[in-house]
Amino acid sequence: MKTPVAIIGGGPGGSASAMFLLREGIKPVIIEKTSFPRYHIGESMSGECGAVLRVLGLEPDMLSRKHPIKHGLHVFGQAKGSWWVPVMARGDDGNLQFQSTWQVPRAEFDQALQDEAVARGATLIQARATRPLLRDDGAVRGVEVRMADGGTQEIESELLLDCSGQSTFLANAGVTGPKYLGSYDKQIAIFSQIKGGIRDVGGTRETAPGNTLIFYKKKYHWAWWIPIDDETTSVGIVCPAAYFVEQKESKAAFITRELHELHPELKRRIPEVKLVEEARAIPNYSYQVRGFCGKGFLCIGDAHRFIDPIFSFGLFIAVKEAQRVAPLVKAYLDGANRDAPNPFADYQLACEQGLDVLEDTIVLGAPARVWHAVAPALLGPDHRCVCRPHLREPALADRDRFPQAA
Repeated sequence: MKTPVAIIGGGPGGSASAMFLLREGIKPVIIEKTSFPRYHIGESMSGECGAVLRVLGLEPDMLSRKHPIKHGLHVFGQAKGSWWVPVMARGDDGNLQFQSTWQVPRAEFDQALQDEAVARGATLIQARATRPLLRDDGAVRGVEVRMADGGTQEIESELLLDCSGQSTFLANAGVTGPKYLGSYDKQIAIFSQIKGGIRDVGGTRETAPGNTLIFYKKKYHWAWWIPIDDETTSVGIVCPAAYFVEQKESKAAFITRELHELHPELKRRIPEVKLVEEARAIPNYSYQVRGFCGKGFLCIGDAHRFIDPIFSFGLFIAVKEAQRVAPLVKAYLDGANRDAPNPFADYQLACEQGLDVLEDTIVLGAPARVWHAVAPALLGPDHRCVCRPHLREPALADRDRFPQAA
């Protein structure tokens, strides 16, 4: 089988890549090993993630599905009181403006995105990628897959997009540069879902029932509240991993107790804790893949950089990178930079610099509100990450610009 572009992974990164490529006149093949729908964390979209969906023309579908609309987040601190952080966008004139986004049950959302990619012309193959196909000079020329019946098939492509997420297919196959872990504090998130929580009543942006709520007990011990449909709310506890181990509780018992002990306002909103989803855990870690672009291949989203599992940046990064690479892929297929050692070197550098600034901000340990204060400063008028040639100093400087958020 031959295709101009083969995409490994049918999650949001793969589906968005397919749709943006179709806008460029390129019909890709998506290879996905898992039958959708499937559970996934990361339900709260950033404002810029919502903006990318609007570019894809998906707003009517998002509204028809009645996903909760997120206008911002309320942060409840250790002392009494709270503060409000609106969802913002940077307009073409460089000024900030209000926008809204959505909260989504990822099983439903990921399925809908994949279905839309297929409806628009992408081909979906239910198979597991087993190994990349390489030319004599090391360039990628496609991928071998194992079909559902156990047989194998070679899919030849001019370009292979790795959207395999944390599976990091090409990195594990040794096609990219090395993969290494980041250096975050050892935290853990324990999360589940509840029904019947007390939400705000609406009427203003600040009191919209679909907003995210954050509750702090202390700097590294806090909880999230993310409405994902009319009745269901995603809830999670983030704390030092050592603290969780010290409690000697099951994940379900731990989160049930914490939801009533962490913050009085959180307890008020959940009079009786009844979990309606399995309690799960994920450690707070990061990784990065060097050399994630090259002859015949390009990695998207978590396939080359996993910044943080807790603050829901992964979904935005995946769909934004999908948008940015589509015209570069079109140019490559038309012959641009075919003889270069790395046809996508400029894109790779810009991507690394922008994401380094974001990771520096998280590593500094600022609370949730600083993400939303700093993020607009990292985005150009067309929502692109601004390249920072000196990575550490700009991140510190950005924090100094928002002392009220630190």
